[in-house]
Amino acid sequence: MDHADLERLVKLMNENDLVELEIEEEGRTVRLRKAPGVPLAMPNAMQLLPQMQPMHMAPAPAAAPAAPQGAPAPSGPPAGTVEIRSPIVGTFYKAASPESPAFVAVGDRIKSGAVVCIVEAMKVMNEIQAEVAGEIVEILVENGQAVEFDQPLFRVKTA
Repeated sequence: MDHADLERLVKLMNENDLVELEIEEEGRTVRLRKAPGVPLAMPNAMQLLPQMQPMHMAPAPAAAPAAPQGAPAPSGPPAGTVEIRSPIVGTFYKAASPESPAFVAVGDRIKSGAVVCIVEAMKVMNEIQAEVAGEIVEILVENGQAVEFDQPLFRVKTA
């Protein structure tokens, strides 16, 4: 699959309001996924090279109300915290390179817009930026771990 094929797939998704598209061809699978209502932009040829691309993360939605007695309780971030979630499928990296220090560690205070990690997808290094300020209280994934779309990566104490 080349750049032109990817452009056609992105156009197809946008024109038909598709949220996810998976194509299997010659033993290879390409899966494109986007948040509902958000247009998917095709990167230009330079963006297909390994480099840093910022990705902004919205705060996780507020926890659902408590489940009725006897019903399983919904899981979510503890009170006073929000989750920073992966905007894409890829590989989680805690630092820019193996020799570099981690972007954040448990106990670090961050500002909105701070880079917290990298998620590599299709050989593009995507910087994930926090949309909230607070203290990192938990890192939910390991360095080099594959992550899914919308998977929680960090918990941030905002209160």
